[in-house]
Amino acid sequence: MDKKAATTADTMELLLLNQTAIRTALEELSLWVSQRGSTHIHENVLVALTTLDTHAEAISIGIERLRS
Repeated sequence: MDKKAATTADTMELLLLNQTAIRTALEELSLWVSQRGSTHIHENVLVALTTLDTHAEAISIGIERLRS
């Protein structure tokens, strides 16, 4: 792997870690909101979290390709 690909992979990995942290925080907030009766908001957040999960998988594949 050349230096440029390694730098790109490292940067993407940091972005993925940030995305994972944001996802976790959103999930915690969503559960808190749901417990207070706003189940509609909770359901909307779950849809967004599914999208984040899908994108995280694609990013992980891209990182693997850069590292190979």
